[in-house]
Amino acid sequence: MLISHAAEQLWTAQRDRLSIPPLTATYPGLGIAAAYEIQQVNLRRRLAAGAALVGHKIGLTSEPMQALLGVHEPDFGFILDDMVIGADSVAVDRFCAPRVEPEIAFLLRSPLRGPHVSVKEVRAATEAVAVALEIVDSRIADWQLTLVDTVADNASSGAVVLGDWIPYGHALDLPRSVATLELNGERIDTGTGAAVMGDPAVAVAWLANALAEYGTELEPGQFVMSGSFTSAAFVGRGDIAGATITGLGAVTVAFE
Repeated sequence: MLISHAAEQLWTAQRDRLSIPPLTATYPGLGIAAAYEIQQVNLRRRLAAGAALVGHKIGLTSEPMQALLGVHEPDFGFILDDMVIGADSVAVDRFCAPRVEPEIAFLLRSPLRGPHVSVKEVRAATEAVAVALEIVDSRIADWQLTLVDTVADNASSGAVVLGDWIPYGHALDLPRSVATLELNGERIDTGTGAAVMGDPAVAVAWLANALAEYGTELEPGQFVMSGSFTSAAFVGRGDIAGATITGLGAVTVAFE
């Protein structure tokens, strides 16, 4: 009953754009395994409503964020087709408390199934990569969350904006690529791909191996958001956010 009740609270919070107190405060003792069960309940609910699974996201890939939540590995969530922004603008009231982060998305041409996926296999399975702007969002009030809270809340997923797909090859040195996050024409932060577990491809391998525990694989045609190069910036109505990654290009989105 706890799983279904918690999932219902998050479902309602997302539907009504009204944040809720941390689940860990409402349900003391809630653990990480239960949090992933809650996430899956709402995934099944959205799939049953007609959405399609198109990708996955990895969160908490940087050491500072892991230290903040007292964890030693990332977390993950799902991306549905209705979470991909295919326009130059998006309504800000679609979200509760949106923030933006620059990332690399990996488009797969062949499956990746753990538990022993290597970085070499990730590179072989990747058809293309793209600069991406992830719009993270939390249904937990004021972002006052623990690892358990964010996992249950689909790893604080909101939406994604994808740039052009660039064929993946040895010429792309992703650990040394540099991302710039801009807000209204001003540089907010910069970071390199090495901030993402040393190499964004390492994060994708980690996800493939983590999903194996749930009997799930990364499928051809899906994409993986590999984790942020920088800190995240809050956005509001009227803001224009942009991400640029060397070798991959740039992407922007306006919040209306």
